[in-house]
Amino acid sequence: MIPASFEYVRAGTIEEAVAALREHGDEAKLLAGGHSLLPLMKLRLATPEVLVDIGRVDAMKGVCETDDGRLAIGSMTTHQDVMDDPLVREHCGVLAEVTAMVGDAQVRHRGTLGGALAHGDAASDLPAAILALDGTFTVEGPDGRREIAARDFFVDYLTTALQDDEVVVEVRVPKLDGDWGWRYEKFSRVSQAWAIVGALGLVKRTNGTIEEARVGLTHMGAVPVRASAVEDALAGNGPDAIADAAQHAADGTDAPSDLNATSAFRQHLARVLTRRALEAAAG
Repeated sequence: MIPASFEYVRAGTIEEAVAALREHGDEAKLLAGGHSLLPLMKLRLATPEVLVDIGRVDAMKGVCETDDGRLAIGSMTTHQDVMDDPLVREHCGVLAEVTAMVGDAQVRHRGTLGGALAHGDAASDLPAAILALDGTFTVEGPDGRREIAARDFFVDYLTTALQDDEVVVEVRVPKLDGDWGWRYEKFSRVSQAWAIVGALGLVKRTNGTIEEARVGLTHMGAVPVRASAVEDALAGNGPDAIADAAQHAADGTDAPSDLNATSAFRQHLARVLTRRALEAAAG
């Protein structure tokens, strides 16, 4: 389990990272926390010729409020720092809750929000959460910065809308102040493992009625997905509609079959976990 030889570049700024990516093209990979990339390199499933280390780019760390009322989270903010940040806990507690279920303590102290999302693994917890939150990605390349909506960011298995010479600078999520409730339900083979299926339920209630519901599903396809049929069925109804609506959680998905679960079992789990998540979120 020894990786192929590679050149190492340590970037001190975002601009240096972008310049290194532009110079080396698709032969270069960014090194953030490393928990996803390094195992692939050791197995030689990934053989980048150049590693660009962005672990010391302080401009990509931390959480702040934006002028348009959202939270901006630097892509190099560790999972533990996301969980502990007072702004996240106050205004977007669901993100702290989901992040707490990522890996183990070692992974959470070393892994980063941006690294986990840029890896684009649909079995990971955070992509479905950012999708359900209608988050956005601020990325920087040679031509400056642009913003990508989460619904457009995840393209295919381990593939995102990032160009080879772009870096995720920050992730922006809305503040869930007011009448929002949430719950993330995750079914794993063993503790701390990847989700066989996960369901994130977000519910906004007004006078006992579900004004808006969002459901993000983990490991139900090549990319994280929204259970739009469930969301549409719940809008304007009461919590008593959740059980019937959750039966549509797997509609339109392409759940994979593997050694841990068949596609049919994943569809069953999606319906069960979606109901649990929504009932808790609406409670």
